[in-house]
Amino acid sequence: MPAGVLVDLCARWMATRTDPQVLLGLLKHPLVSLDLGEVDPARATAALEDMGLRGPRPSSFARLNLRLDKALGPNRDGAPPSEGRVRRHAEARALSARLESLASAARAVFGPEAPLDAAARALTALVEALAGQDAWAGLDGEAAAALLSNLITGGASLGAVRPQDLVDLVQGLLADSVVRTGGATHPSLRILGAIEARLVRADRMILAGLEEGVWPQGAPVDPFLSRPMRKALGLPPPERRIGQSAQDFVQAACADEAVLIHTERRGGQPAVRSRWLWRLDMLARGADAETTPVVVPAPAHVAEWTRALDAPARPAPDYARRPAPTPPADRRPRELPVTGVERWVRDPYAIYAQRILGLKVLDRPGASAEAMARGNAIHAAIERIVHTWPEALPDDCADQIEGFLHEALTDAGFEDAALARERPLARNCARWLERFERERRERGATLLIEQSGALAFDAPGGPFTLTARADRIELDATGAAVIDFKTGSTPSQKQVVQGFAPQLTLTAAILAEGGFSAPPTQASELLYVRVTGRREPGVVTDVSRQGRSNALSAADLATRELERLKQGVEAFDDEATPYASWVAPQFMGSFGGNYDHLARVWEWHVVGGEDEATE
Repeated sequence: MPAGVLVDLCARWMATRTDPQVLLGLLKHPLVSLDLGEVDPARATAALEDMGLRGPRPSSFARLNLRLDKALGPNRDGAPPSEGRVRRHAEARALSARLESLASAARAVFGPEAPLDAAARALTALVEALAGQDAWAGLDGEAAAALLSNLITGGASLGAVRPQDLVDLVQGLLADSVVRTGGATHPSLRILGAIEARLVRADRMILAGLEEGVWPQGAPVDPFLSRPMRKALGLPPPERRIGQSAQDFVQAACADEAVLIHTERRGGQPAVRSRWLWRLDMLARGADAETTPVVVPAPAHVAEWTRALDAPARPAPDYARRPAPTPPADRRPRELPVTGVERWVRDPYAIYAQRILGLKVLDRPGASAEAMARGNAIHAAIERIVHTWPEALPDDCADQIEGFLHEALTDAGFEDAALARERPLARNCARWLERFERERRERGATLLIEQSGALAFDAPGGPFTLTARADRIELDATGAAVIDFKTGSTPSQKQVVQGFAPQLTLTAAILAEGGFSAPPTQASELLYVRVTGRREPGVVTDVSRQGRSNALSAADLATRELERLKQGVEAFDDEATPYASWVAPQFMGSFGGNYDHLARVWEWHVVGGEDEATE
């Protein structure tokens, strides 16, 4: 119920002050009403969610505010942020400041731990600060108030608790609290317990749960008072409760029309009929069935209803087919990055959803993004190596590279536990990167780091522009080495040759056409550099020379891939060419996922069994 959910969220917030799910659950709770002055709380909540809470969980409010400030930075084209974005940033910062003050006040009672009564008072104050006195209105509010009042009254004798201990205790107490709303659920039906039904008369009485152990319940076992002790103290015997249950049964069963129900199985185990049903059954066998109540088996259709409760729902046999939209030619993209082409040749529907429908992927609040953050940290460290030491490397290069990695991981929001795991990996990465840098610089090449390039060519639908941002290009007398750094898996040489991984080949094609800030240069190497810091810290793979099946040079691969791209653009400039989903399922890898739910891949590819590739 609303009050119970609010108390639970507040307790969790005291333990984890910047957890995105908890914060959004609180801010969107129907009872919460924060006073932010002239700022609309709903708009401020939306701005805070969009600019600060989506993606990895911030470790503190300082990190959250830093993320908000970064979101206000200039646009990709260098233009200043719009007035609307500035206003949303101000609203998000105002809400963040208000939340930080409330969280700090609530956590002020805690050192490592705090007395339970003081922690309960802080929790009560936090609930009232968020929802006011409306939190205690209604039956659920009264139950929540009683729960917290009991914690305040009796908490001092229970010792000190940590914030997480308070969360566990409050959740357990909330789960055991029952709010009786009262009133009938239907004007012609009332569902009552045995005690409540003593003074009720109805046209038809239905007595359910007539199994041993349920009605009547077994005699309780008292571990402290034996039967002689109970008798000496003047306490009733344990069997008295069974006698009272028998009286309740007789009163209810003597109605004008009574239906007595028992189950053959309870909790997955065979159930034994109540002793009273056995007695009625024996009496009815020797009496006149027309005037005596008779226990009869359940109708056949009732058993069918029972089986239907556990029967799985059968999916409709008419499955969705593989989507293949054909948008107008003037809506089809006229510019793609090389990574977009890589997705295009594997899953054209993703390009349709992203570039034509304009659907952007939103990060989940609090989603784990450590792998991406680690990759960005390594890229930033490699870029920083070149900018810091454009010529000779210092003797302590590995130590400084390790420091670069630590700073980047800390800026990405890695918490202490995650940093403890990353430090050995960062040390291994730093040592390997130092060796890699020294070996590559011995070649005397000119380095281009994080350079953007573009290449335009004519197509039936108009000029098409191919763009790229190269991690690294090394220019020397023999040609150019096009390098891409990876922290995950790298494409195989087979995928590169077949055109399913054209990132390096198309980047080399742009370089050969003079699309970068360098003279036109043919590629001599296409290198994937995988840096992980694990047992094998790094691996360099030249996909233009790996294997015997590839007789083409790096420059030839680049030329062929550019021609293949031009043919693909020409084909998709025809409105009859569809943007089909998963045209190369065997090469999807990590490219699936973002738009698969829109394409209903599970329905047509997995359940429907449609797995043939599309040309």
